[in-house]
Amino acid sequence: MSRKLHFADFFSLYGIVVVLLVLIAFFSVTAPNFLKLDNLLSIMRQVSIVGIASVGMSFVLIAGGIDLSVGSLIGLAAVSAAMMMKVGVPPALAALVALLVCTAMGCLNGFLINALKVPPFIATLGTMTSLRGLAFIVTAGLPVFGFSSTFARLGQGYLWIIPIPVIVMVVVFIAGYVFLAHTKYGRYIYGVGGNEEATRLSGISPKRIKYLVYTLSGFLGGLAGLVLLGRINSGQPQAGTGYEMDVITAAVLGGVSISGGEGRVAFVIVGVLIMGVLSNGMIMLSVDAYVQQVLKGLVLIFAVALDRLVQSRKNRVHA
Repeated sequence: MSRKLHFADFFSLYGIVVVLLVLIAFFSVTAPNFLKLDNLLSIMRQVSIVGIASVGMSFVLIAGGIDLSVGSLIGLAAVSAAMMMKVGVPPALAALVALLVCTAMGCLNGFLINALKVPPFIATLGTMTSLRGLAFIVTAGLPVFGFSSTFARLGQGYLWIIPIPVIVMVVVFIAGYVFLAHTKYGRYIYGVGGNEEATRLSGISPKRIKYLVYTLSGFLGGLAGLVLLGRINSGQPQAGTGYEMDVITAAVLGGVSISGGEGRVAFVIVGVLIMGVLSNGMIMLSVDAYVQQVLKGLVLIFAVALDRLVQSRKNRVHA
């Protein structure tokens, strides 16, 4: 016999959707132009970079890790592709090489965590700092201009009325959902995050899964960087600065547990949209930029606190 969901159960499952609807309703009343099609498409374009990277972050978090280097990977992809195109490398080849570099950096994170036993927070904090410094070194701290303008279509183009970055984001989310929900590797990722020792005893190598999730995070961080490069049409060494917090917040808001073992990519898109709606709405209401930073920080605290409350409640129920 099915039982009725308690409010806490309902909120833990669908509260994030309610929050998004409340934000949309609030800004539609307080900002008259908020619901215009151009503005809604602008929100979708703005969140696409965070959205793409949040799928990789979700893999890492579900496996029980964290990746603070994603913002620096976005910047590295942007400047490396821009510099290669500036010296005459074809755009497709430059993009491919940039993706390979970022994928390798993600694999490096896995190596530091698996082989050298560096805690994920410290390992990815170190690569975050080093890769950002590398981006400034290779560009001498200056933006990279003068490459093929056709690359801008990736970040600025449309397919009918849909921005291409939005299409890329949707494809990544669909692929991420299928990968987690319908492949054995998705089950292994949940297993490692939920109980690493039990997963190891069942014959699955947690180390291989950790290599996999960090490599995928590196690849998707690089893809997000290429979209950002197309959007701003210049390789900025500071590109992606601070994105790691937005990406983590979006994933946790979407129900991915910071403790690992739980989360659905289908709901992460809701967390991404909340971040985009909140930022766009505050800009339309002329909220001071420093106040926006405060509110984003509070959103992150709220998301993690909510995750802990839900986990505590589940532990009490199962006790």
